[in-house]
Amino acid sequence: MTERKITCIICPMGCSITVKSEGARITEISGNTCRRGAAYAEAEITHPERTLTTTMRCDNGERLPVKTDRPIPKEKMMDCMELIDSCTASLPVSIGDILLADVFGSNIVATANKQES
Repeated sequence: MTERKITCIICPMGCSITVKSEGARITEISGNTCRRGAAYAEAEITHPERTLTTTMRCDNGERLPVKTDRPIPKEKMMDCMELIDSCTASLPVSIGDILLADVFGSNIVATANKQES
């Protein structure tokens, strides 16, 4: 049996959750104060995902803040960073513009407005 402790990030409570598992099967989740915490813990153990925030090079040489519009698999974070680093955003860009579509199930979107200089 494996036991893993994680801190829930779903709400400000920050519950310390203990997850016990045997192989790929979760046998017990404890320490959460709500059902959302239990769902978060199960997802974090079985298939962790993260929202990626970073910057992308613009065609004028500046950097533009970007993020994934939904979480991507945690194991794909570095692959996603390499893809973003290989691309250049063409200005002008507005918040929410999709700069790269369907990257590991997410879109890379601008999080700032940037005009040509």
